[in-house]
Amino acid sequence: MSVPLYQAKAEFFRMLGHPVRIRVLELLQDGPMPVRDLLSAIEVEPSGLSQQLAVLRRSGIVTSTREGSTVVYALSGGDVADLLRAARRILTEMLAGRGELLAELREAEVPAR
Repeated sequence: MSVPLYQAKAEFFRMLGHPVRIRVLELLQDGPMPVRDLLSAIEVEPSGLSQQLAVLRRSGIVTSTREGSTVVYALSGGDVADLLRAARRILTEMLAGRGELLAELREAEVPAR
């Protein structure tokens, strides 16, 4: 029995739903990175990063290769970077809308007597 597309999408977004995973994906937009560089860029314990990288790797959204004793991670495709850029645009629009609403609320405030 196959999973409905909407359920598969929900599981995909749940997989993305961790700040460390999002940060890893953002960093990998600029190209492959060794684990040591990811660790220095993200304030997290090595075991925590390892756990989140494993989730991303199992989902197929990142790949890993070993170069000697160094493990290097990369995005599995350009669509991930596109998704992150789209998320940034959506958030920017949402936050801009909130800023406008906040400005309207402040203008409408009645001074206390």
